[in-house]
Amino acid sequence: MEFKSQVGSFGNNFNNRTEEALGNATDIWAAFREGAFKPSLRPWLGYVMVLEETKKSLSLIGVQEPHFKVFPEFRDASYAKRYEILLTKLVRERLYDSAALILTDRLTGKDGTYSEPSPELGVENLLISLKARAVAIKEVTE
Repeated sequence: MEFKSQVGSFGNNFNNRTEEALGNATDIWAAFREGAFKPSLRPWLGYVMVLEETKKSLSLIGVQEPHFKVFPEFRDASYAKRYEILLTKLVRERLYDSAALILTDRLTGKDGTYSEPSPELGVENLLISLKARAVAIKEVTE
């Protein structure tokens, strides 16, 4: 399970978080494929991103296209929306089994208040996926 958070510096850090998420999953799957975890069942990979909910993370971002056209879903997408797109693609491409995107602000976040912009990327879905994997492993190993 990978846990990441981002507060501020959205332009500087979004690309870094994207590279880390792709690289870490790719490394785990390469190690599994090569038998580095033998004997082992298939790992379960989860990713949780907690993003500061602020005007800067929710504002639409323009794009520059000096070399190639940007995919339509990224046009005028906020950083929050870009994280939603990233995590959805990571799960649908099966790099991660489940992912959650949590938005919270500096004030109410201290009280545990948060929002989930995508039902598919909700904490409950991630926990259900993790529990299902744990139950399956228990059945296989008993």
